[in-house]
Amino acid sequence: MNIQSAINREVFAPRDERMLVAVEVKRRKRKRVPFLPTGGKGEYMTYICLSVTNKKPAQLLITKVKRFGGSAPFTRRSQWAVEQLRQVNGINPNKDCPEFDLVFDNAFDQWVASSAPEKCIFIQIMYHACQTYWDGKEAVPGSPAGDQQKAPGGQSSPGAQGGQMGGPGPQARRKSTVGPRPRHTEFVNCQSKLTGDACKMNLVVYRCKVFFNRMKKVIVSNQSRSQAGAGPRAGPSGQRPPGGSMGSVVQRASQALQERGERLGRAEDKTVDLMHKAQQFADTAHKLALKHSN
Repeated sequence: MNIQSAINREVFAPRDERMLVAVEVKRRKRKRVPFLPTGGKGEYMTYICLSVTNKKPAQLLITKVKRFGGSAPFTRRSQWAVEQLRQVNGINPNKDCPEFDLVFDNAFDQWVASSAPEKCIFIQIMYHACQTYWDGKEAVPGSPAGDQQKAPGGQSSPGAQGGQMGGPGPQARRKSTVGPRPRHTEFVNCQSKLTGDACKMNLVVYRCKVFFNRMKKVIVSNQSRSQAGAGPRAGPSGQRPPGGSMGSVVQRASQALQERGERLGRAEDKTVDLMHKAQQFADTAHKLALKHSN
């Protein structure tokens, strides 16, 4: 069982929630904590999770989960609704990077993900989940956004007309209790491939990168433990046996996949540039045609 499945089973399933994505993070600027429930070192891992409730109407939640020690259970520390998430800052819109910021109504966190692909997967899934959530909110008649979409063109309903003549009608009273339209989450400094139409292919590429990075970490950790336990040994001829062949294969495959992702990103940028140039050429040709026709 991987980490995300374990977090979903221990933290979210008992609360009738379903986790969409999780990313392991560390603070860019470490906060000073006066005490920790672990020993003197206070070693722990932090995960930022995105989940949705199973009950209707569904709620989109951002949860901070920690795991103290190596084998301790996961603990839910803080949780925010998506309405409290004001801004998601991707830091660098030009290249993949592990840094990102989350700005809430009452908190501001600066994070560094364990790898750039994991951060990109988290931002991409969060963006589309927020879009789906807000679209569903606007379609619900009882929501503030759904109520504001009624009575287009400035026409007043019969209840509102009655309210003007003899006090506020039931519809006017209901609108007065609804409140302002909720503010959508703002995504800034995020790459266009994370929020554009070509996101599915990029998501596959990022998942492959994450898989290879995890394999590489596992192989390196196993090799370091075996070398620490056995110590350096020499072969019959005084030379060390060749090792790390599997690690080198995984490293080359990961590097090739990363280069392919970069080429796909450059190809996408060139395609957008060509589209803009073609549109400019078409506009210029249209203007010339109109000029000579007159």
